[in-house]
Amino acid sequence: MGEPLKPLRVGVVGAGRISGAYLATLTRLTSVELTAVTDLDRGRAEAAAARYEGQVAVADSVTDLVAREDVDAVLNLTIPAAHAGVALQALRAGKHVYGEKPLAANREEADAVLAAARERGLRVGCAPDTVLGTGTQTARKAVDDGLIGRPVAATAFMTGAGHEKWHPDPEFYYRPGGGPLLDMGPYYLSALVHLLGPVVKVTGASSRSRTERTIGSGPRAGHSFPVEVDTHITGTLEHAEGALSTLIMSFDVRAARLPRIEVHGTEASLSVPDPNNFDGAVELNRGDGWETLPASAGYPDAGRGAALADLSEALSAGRPHRASAELAAHVLDVMLTLMDAAEQGRALPVTSTCERPAPVAR
Repeated sequence: MGEPLKPLRVGVVGAGRISGAYLATLTRLTSVELTAVTDLDRGRAEAAAARYEGQVAVADSVTDLVAREDVDAVLNLTIPAAHAGVALQALRAGKHVYGEKPLAANREEADAVLAAARERGLRVGCAPDTVLGTGTQTARKAVDDGLIGRPVAATAFMTGAGHEKWHPDPEFYYRPGGGPLLDMGPYYLSALVHLLGPVVKVTGASSRSRTERTIGSGPRAGHSFPVEVDTHITGTLEHAEGALSTLIMSFDVRAARLPRIEVHGTEASLSVPDPNNFDGAVELNRGDGWETLPASAGYPDAGRGAALADLSEALSAGRPHRASAELAAHVLDVMLTLMDAAEQGRALPVTSTCERPAPVAR
Protein backbone atom coordinates (compact mmCIF):
# COMPACT_ATOMS: atom_id res chain seq x y z
CA MET A 1 0.00 0.00 0.00
CA GLY A 2 3.01 2.32 0.48
CA GLU A 3 3.29 5.18 2.93
CA PRO A 4 0.15 7.18 3.84
CA LEU A 5 -0.23 10.35 1.79
CA LYS A 6 1.13 13.34 3.70
CA PRO A 7 -1.45 16.15 3.59
CA LEU A 8 -0.55 19.16 1.47
CA ARG A 9 -0.57 22.14 3.83
CA VAL A 10 -2.35 25.05 2.15
CA GLY A 11 -2.44 28.78 2.82
CA VAL A 12 -5.26 30.77 1.23
CA VAL A 13 -4.76 34.24 -0.22
CA GLY A 14 -8.11 35.93 -0.70
CA ALA A 15 -11.20 35.28 1.43
CA GLY A 16 -13.79 36.81 -0.89
CA ARG A 17 -16.96 35.44 -2.42
CA ILE A 18 -15.48 32.33 -4.10
CA SER A 19 -13.54 31.25 -1.01
CA GLY A 20 -16.61 29.75 0.66
CA ALA A 21 -16.93 27.07 -2.00
CA TYR A 22 -13.26 26.16 -1.65
CA LEU A 23 -13.33 26.07 2.13
CA ALA A 24 -16.35 23.77 2.09
CA THR A 25 -14.38 21.32 -0.06
CA LEU A 26 -11.10 21.59 1.86
CA THR A 27 -12.80 20.57 5.09
CA ARG A 28 -13.53 17.11 3.64
CA LEU A 29 -10.27 16.44 1.77
CA THR A 30 -7.94 14.14 3.68
CA SER A 31 -4.99 14.88 1.38
CA VAL A 32 -5.15 18.65 2.00
CA GLU A 33 -4.86 20.61 5.25
CA LEU A 34 -5.70 24.33 5.52
CA THR A 35 -3.18 26.06 7.80
CA ALA A 36 -3.36 29.82 7.13
CA VAL A 37 -5.39 32.52 5.41
CA THR A 38 -4.90 36.18 4.55
CA ASP A 39 -6.94 38.91 2.87
CA LEU A 40 -6.67 42.65 2.31
CA ASP A 41 -9.73 42.83 4.59
CA ARG A 42 -8.52 41.21 7.80
CA GLY A 43 -12.10 40.75 8.97
CA ARG A 44 -12.83 38.46 6.03
CA ALA A 45 -9.70 36.42 6.75
CA GLU A 46 -10.67 36.08 10.40
CA ALA A 47 -14.17 34.97 9.44
CA ALA A 48 -12.75 32.29 7.14
CA ALA A 49 -10.31 31.06 9.80
CA ALA A 50 -13.07 30.96 12.41
CA ARG A 51 -14.72 28.11 10.52
CA TYR A 52 -11.80 25.94 11.67
CA GLU A 53 -12.10 26.78 15.39
CA GLY A 54 -8.57 28.06 15.95
CA GLN A 55 -6.77 25.52 13.79
CA VAL A 56 -6.08 28.04 10.99
CA ALA A 57 -3.83 31.07 11.42
CA VAL A 58 -4.58 34.54 10.07
CA ALA A 59 -1.53 35.99 8.33
CA ASP A 60 -1.06 39.76 8.16
CA SER A 61 -0.08 39.76 4.48
CA VAL A 62 0.80 37.63 1.48
CA THR A 63 4.46 38.06 2.40
CA ASP A 64 3.83 36.67 5.87
CA LEU A 65 1.72 33.78 4.59
CA VAL A 66 4.19 32.55 1.97
CA ALA A 67 7.00 32.68 4.54
CA ARG A 68 5.22 30.31 6.92
CA GLU A 69 6.83 26.90 7.43
CA ASP A 70 3.41 25.25 7.71
CA VAL A 71 2.42 26.31 4.16
CA ASP A 72 3.44 23.96 1.34
CA ALA A 73 1.13 25.42 -1.29
CA VAL A 74 -0.76 28.67 -1.81
CA LEU A 75 -4.40 28.72 -2.90
CA ASN A 76 -4.66 32.00 -4.82
CA LEU A 77 -8.24 33.34 -4.76
CA THR A 78 -7.48 36.98 -5.53
CA ILE A 79 -8.97 39.02 -8.39
CA PRO A 80 -7.65 38.19 -11.90
CA ALA A 81 -5.35 41.22 -12.08
CA ALA A 82 -3.47 39.95 -9.00
CA HIS A 83 -3.21 36.27 -9.98
CA ALA A 84 0.29 36.37 -11.49
CA GLY A 85 1.78 38.66 -8.84
CA VAL A 86 0.62 36.47 -5.95
CA ALA A 87 1.69 33.29 -7.78
CA LEU A 88 5.19 34.67 -8.39
CA GLN A 89 5.53 35.75 -4.77
CA ALA A 90 4.56 32.26 -3.59
CA LEU A 91 6.89 30.51 -6.05
CA ARG A 92 9.83 32.70 -5.05
CA ALA A 93 9.16 31.62 -1.47
CA GLY A 94 9.37 27.97 -2.52
CA LYS A 95 5.63 27.20 -2.43
CA HIS A 96 3.49 25.32 -4.92
CA VAL A 97 0.50 27.31 -6.24
CA TYR A 98 -3.06 26.58 -7.25
CA GLY A 99 -5.12 29.58 -8.34
CA GLU A 100 -8.42 30.71 -9.67
CA LYS A 101 -8.73 31.31 -13.38
CA PRO A 102 -7.39 32.87 -15.51
CA LEU A 103 -3.76 31.98 -14.86
CA ALA A 104 -2.69 35.57 -15.57
CA ALA A 105 -3.89 38.74 -17.25
CA ASN A 106 -1.64 38.32 -20.29
CA ARG A 107 0.82 35.96 -21.98
CA GLU A 108 3.88 37.64 -20.53
CA GLU A 109 2.68 37.16 -16.96
CA ALA A 110 1.69 33.55 -17.68
CA ASP A 111 5.14 32.85 -19.14
CA ALA A 112 6.78 34.37 -16.06
CA VAL A 113 4.77 32.12 -13.74
CA LEU A 114 5.63 29.00 -15.78
CA ALA A 115 9.32 29.95 -15.90
CA ALA A 116 9.48 30.58 -12.14
CA ALA A 117 7.88 27.19 -11.43
CA ARG A 118 10.28 25.36 -13.77
CA GLU A 119 13.30 27.14 -12.32
CA ARG A 120 12.37 26.10 -8.78
CA GLY A 121 10.94 22.66 -9.53
CA LEU A 122 7.52 23.64 -8.17
CA ARG A 123 3.98 22.85 -9.30
CA VAL A 124 1.43 25.40 -10.49
CA GLY A 125 -2.20 24.50 -10.99
CA CYS A 126 -5.11 26.59 -12.15
CA ALA A 127 -8.90 26.47 -12.18
CA PRO A 128 -11.22 25.28 -13.41
CA ASP A 129 -11.20 21.88 -11.77
CA THR A 130 -14.88 21.38 -12.57
CA VAL A 131 -13.68 19.48 -15.66
CA LEU A 132 -12.36 16.75 -13.35
CA GLY A 133 -15.87 15.89 -12.15
CA THR A 134 -18.16 13.17 -13.46
CA GLY A 135 -19.83 15.41 -16.06
CA THR A 136 -16.95 16.36 -18.36
CA GLN A 137 -14.99 13.18 -17.58
CA THR A 138 -17.89 10.86 -18.48
CA ALA A 139 -18.26 12.80 -21.73
CA ARG A 140 -14.54 12.50 -22.38
CA LYS A 141 -14.65 8.74 -21.80
CA ALA A 142 -17.48 8.49 -24.33
CA VAL A 143 -15.34 10.35 -26.90
CA ASP A 144 -12.20 8.33 -26.09
CA ASP A 145 -14.15 5.05 -26.26
CA GLY A 146 -15.31 5.93 -29.79
CA LEU A 147 -19.02 6.18 -28.99
CA ILE A 148 -19.43 9.16 -31.34
CA GLY A 149 -16.97 7.93 -33.97
CA ARG A 150 -14.41 10.47 -35.14
CA PRO A 151 -15.07 13.90 -33.56
CA VAL A 152 -15.99 16.43 -36.24
CA ALA A 153 -17.39 19.50 -34.50
CA ALA A 154 -18.42 20.97 -31.16
CA THR A 155 -20.40 23.94 -29.89
CA ALA A 156 -19.89 25.83 -26.62
CA PHE A 157 -22.31 28.55 -25.51
CA MET A 158 -22.31 30.72 -22.38
CA THR A 159 -24.90 33.48 -22.58
CA GLY A 160 -26.36 35.80 -19.99
CA ALA A 161 -27.30 39.40 -19.32
CA GLY A 162 -24.24 40.21 -17.20
CA HIS A 163 -22.94 39.75 -13.68
CA GLU A 164 -24.00 43.20 -12.49
CA LYS A 165 -27.51 41.82 -11.93
CA TRP A 166 -26.38 39.73 -8.95
CA HIS A 167 -22.79 40.70 -8.04
CA PRO A 168 -22.49 43.59 -5.54
CA ASP A 169 -19.10 44.74 -6.93
CA PRO A 170 -19.08 43.76 -10.62
CA GLU A 171 -16.80 46.43 -12.08
CA PHE A 172 -13.78 44.15 -12.55
CA TYR A 173 -15.79 41.93 -14.92
CA TYR A 174 -15.98 44.90 -17.33
CA ARG A 175 -12.38 46.12 -17.15
CA PRO A 176 -9.35 44.86 -19.11
CA GLY A 177 -8.76 41.29 -18.02
CA GLY A 178 -12.51 40.77 -17.64
CA GLY A 179 -15.41 40.24 -20.01
CA PRO A 180 -17.36 37.04 -20.71
CA LEU A 181 -14.54 35.28 -22.54
CA LEU A 182 -11.83 35.70 -19.90
CA ASP A 183 -14.33 35.19 -17.07
CA MET A 184 -16.28 32.14 -18.27
CA GLY A 185 -14.23 30.96 -21.25
CA PRO A 186 -11.78 28.95 -19.11
CA TYR A 187 -14.56 26.52 -18.12
CA TYR A 188 -15.65 25.89 -21.70
CA LEU A 189 -12.22 25.91 -23.32
CA SER A 190 -10.71 23.64 -20.66
CA ALA A 191 -13.56 21.21 -21.27
CA LEU A 192 -13.02 21.38 -25.04
CA VAL A 193 -9.29 20.65 -24.62
CA HIS A 194 -10.13 17.65 -22.40
CA LEU A 195 -12.62 16.44 -25.01
CA LEU A 196 -10.87 17.31 -28.29
CA GLY A 197 -7.29 18.36 -27.56
CA PRO A 198 -5.43 21.67 -27.98
CA VAL A 199 -6.39 24.46 -30.39
CA VAL A 200 -4.19 25.49 -33.34
CA LYS A 201 -6.16 28.27 -35.07
CA VAL A 202 -8.99 30.70 -34.28
CA THR A 203 -11.25 33.22 -36.01
CA GLY A 204 -13.57 35.59 -34.19
CA ALA A 205 -15.72 38.69 -33.89
CA SER A 206 -16.77 40.75 -30.87
CA SER A 207 -18.90 43.72 -29.82
CA ARG A 208 -20.25 45.58 -26.79
CA SER A 209 -23.90 46.59 -26.56
CA ARG A 210 -23.47 49.35 -23.96
CA THR A 211 -20.78 51.69 -22.71
CA GLU A 212 -22.21 51.76 -19.18
CA ARG A 213 -23.83 49.24 -16.81
CA THR A 214 -25.76 49.60 -13.53
CA ILE A 215 -25.41 47.47 -10.41
CA GLY A 216 -28.66 45.65 -9.71
CA SER A 217 -28.24 44.33 -6.16
CA GLY A 218 -26.51 44.92 -2.87
CA PRO A 219 -25.65 48.15 -1.05
CA ARG A 220 -24.43 49.81 -4.26
CA ALA A 221 -27.54 49.04 -6.32
CA GLY A 222 -28.21 51.79 -8.84
CA HIS A 223 -24.55 52.79 -9.17
CA SER A 224 -23.41 52.97 -12.82
CA PHE A 225 -19.92 52.22 -14.12
CA PRO A 226 -18.17 52.20 -17.54
CA VAL A 227 -17.80 49.11 -19.74
CA GLU A 228 -14.20 48.90 -20.98
CA VAL A 229 -14.22 45.52 -22.78
CA ASP A 230 -16.30 43.76 -25.42
CA THR A 231 -19.21 41.85 -23.94
CA HIS A 232 -20.18 39.52 -26.80
CA ILE A 233 -17.54 37.26 -28.39
CA THR A 234 -18.05 34.58 -31.00
CA GLY A 235 -15.39 32.42 -32.59
CA THR A 236 -14.40 29.26 -34.40
CA LEU A 237 -11.62 27.07 -33.00
CA GLU A 238 -9.65 24.53 -35.01
CA HIS A 239 -8.32 21.69 -32.86
CA ALA A 240 -5.05 19.91 -33.62
CA GLU A 241 -6.88 16.71 -34.56
CA GLY A 242 -9.13 18.56 -37.03
CA ALA A 243 -12.41 19.08 -35.14
CA LEU A 244 -13.97 22.55 -35.31
CA SER A 245 -15.60 24.19 -32.27
CA THR A 246 -18.02 27.12 -32.42
CA LEU A 247 -17.94 29.36 -29.35
CA ILE A 248 -20.24 32.14 -28.06
CA MET A 249 -19.47 33.96 -24.79
CA SER A 250 -21.82 36.82 -23.99
CA PHE A 251 -23.04 39.23 -21.32
CA ASP A 252 -25.53 40.65 -23.85
CA VAL A 253 -28.17 37.90 -24.07
CA ARG A 254 -31.39 38.30 -22.09
CA ALA A 255 -32.58 34.72 -22.58
CA ALA A 256 -31.55 31.68 -24.60
CA ARG A 257 -32.20 27.95 -25.04
CA LEU A 258 -28.72 27.11 -26.26
CA PRO A 259 -26.97 23.94 -25.06
CA ARG A 260 -23.83 24.34 -22.96
CA ILE A 261 -21.54 22.01 -24.93
CA GLU A 262 -22.26 19.48 -27.66
CA VAL A 263 -19.75 17.29 -29.48
CA HIS A 264 -20.65 15.80 -32.86
CA GLY A 265 -18.91 12.84 -34.45
CA THR A 266 -19.23 10.65 -37.52
CA GLU A 267 -21.43 8.15 -35.62
CA ALA A 268 -23.26 10.08 -32.90
CA SER A 269 -23.68 13.34 -30.98
CA LEU A 270 -22.94 14.00 -27.34
CA SER A 271 -24.57 16.50 -24.99
CA VAL A 272 -22.13 17.64 -22.29
CA PRO A 273 -23.30 19.28 -19.05
CA ASP A 274 -22.42 22.78 -17.86
CA PRO A 275 -18.61 22.87 -17.42
CA ASN A 276 -19.09 25.31 -14.54
CA ASN A 277 -20.43 22.31 -12.58
CA PHE A 278 -18.70 19.08 -11.60
CA ASP A 279 -21.54 16.74 -12.52
CA GLY A 280 -24.63 16.65 -14.73
CA ALA A 281 -26.26 14.39 -17.28
CA VAL A 282 -24.23 13.27 -20.29
CA GLU A 283 -26.48 12.27 -23.18
CA LEU A 284 -25.69 10.34 -26.37
CA ASN A 285 -27.73 10.32 -29.59
CA ARG A 286 -26.91 7.82 -32.32
CA GLY A 287 -29.80 9.07 -34.45
CA ASP A 288 -32.64 7.38 -32.61
CA GLY A 289 -33.13 9.62 -29.58
CA TRP A 290 -31.12 10.75 -26.59
CA GLU A 291 -29.96 8.29 -23.93
CA THR A 292 -28.35 9.25 -20.63
CA LEU A 293 -24.98 7.65 -20.03
CA PRO A 294 -24.15 6.45 -16.51
CA ALA A 295 -21.39 8.35 -14.73
CA SER A 296 -18.31 6.33 -15.66
CA ALA A 297 -15.34 8.63 -14.99
CA GLY A 298 -14.33 11.63 -12.93
CA TYR A 299 -14.11 12.48 -9.24
CA PRO A 300 -17.55 11.84 -7.70
CA ASP A 301 -19.20 14.42 -5.43
CA ALA A 302 -16.36 16.86 -6.14
CA GLY A 303 -16.31 20.56 -5.29
CA ARG A 304 -14.08 23.54 -6.01
CA GLY A 305 -10.65 22.67 -4.70
CA ALA A 306 -10.72 19.05 -5.85
CA ALA A 307 -7.67 19.86 -7.98
CA LEU A 308 -5.71 20.51 -4.79
CA ALA A 309 -6.30 16.87 -3.82
CA ASP A 310 -5.25 15.83 -7.32
CA LEU A 311 -2.13 18.01 -6.97
CA SER A 312 -1.30 16.51 -3.58
CA GLU A 313 -1.69 12.98 -4.90
CA ALA A 314 0.33 13.84 -8.04
CA LEU A 315 3.20 15.11 -5.91
CA SER A 316 3.17 11.89 -3.89
CA ALA A 317 2.99 9.67 -6.99
CA GLY A 318 5.41 11.72 -9.09
CA ARG A 319 2.88 12.16 -11.91
CA PRO A 320 1.61 15.32 -13.66
CA HIS A 321 -1.34 17.02 -11.99
CA ARG A 322 -4.37 17.46 -14.22
CA ALA A 323 -5.43 21.11 -13.69
CA SER A 324 -2.01 22.26 -14.84
CA ALA A 325 -0.60 25.70 -15.51
CA GLU A 326 0.37 24.50 -19.00
CA LEU A 327 -3.29 23.79 -19.80
CA ALA A 328 -4.33 27.11 -18.26
CA ALA A 329 -1.65 29.00 -20.21
CA HIS A 330 -2.85 27.41 -23.47
CA VAL A 331 -6.45 28.29 -22.66
CA LEU A 332 -5.40 31.88 -21.89
CA ASP A 333 -3.47 32.06 -25.16
CA VAL A 334 -6.49 30.73 -27.10
CA MET A 335 -8.70 33.40 -25.54
CA LEU A 336 -6.27 36.24 -26.15
CA THR A 337 -5.63 35.06 -29.73
CA LEU A 338 -9.39 34.93 -30.31
CA MET A 339 -9.69 38.52 -29.09
CA ASP A 340 -6.81 39.52 -31.38
CA ALA A 341 -8.48 37.74 -34.31
CA ALA A 342 -11.74 39.57 -33.61
CA GLU A 343 -9.96 42.92 -33.54
CA GLN A 344 -7.96 42.20 -36.71
CA GLY A 345 -10.78 40.51 -38.61
CA ARG A 346 -8.75 37.50 -39.70
CA ALA A 347 -7.81 33.96 -38.69
CA LEU A 348 -4.78 33.67 -36.41
CA PRO A 349 -2.64 30.70 -35.36
CA VAL A 350 -2.44 29.72 -31.70
CA THR A 351 1.28 29.43 -31.03
CA SER A 352 1.05 27.61 -27.69
CA THR A 353 -0.03 24.04 -27.09
CA CYS A 354 -0.42 21.55 -24.24
CA GLU A 355 -0.96 17.88 -23.61
CA ARG A 356 -4.47 16.62 -22.97
CA PRO A 357 -4.52 15.99 -19.22
CA ALA A 358 -4.80 12.37 -18.17
CA PRO A 359 -8.42 11.25 -17.80
CA VAL A 360 -9.86 10.66 -14.35
CA ALA A 361 -10.69 6.96 -14.37
CA ARG A 362 -13.22 5.36 -12.00
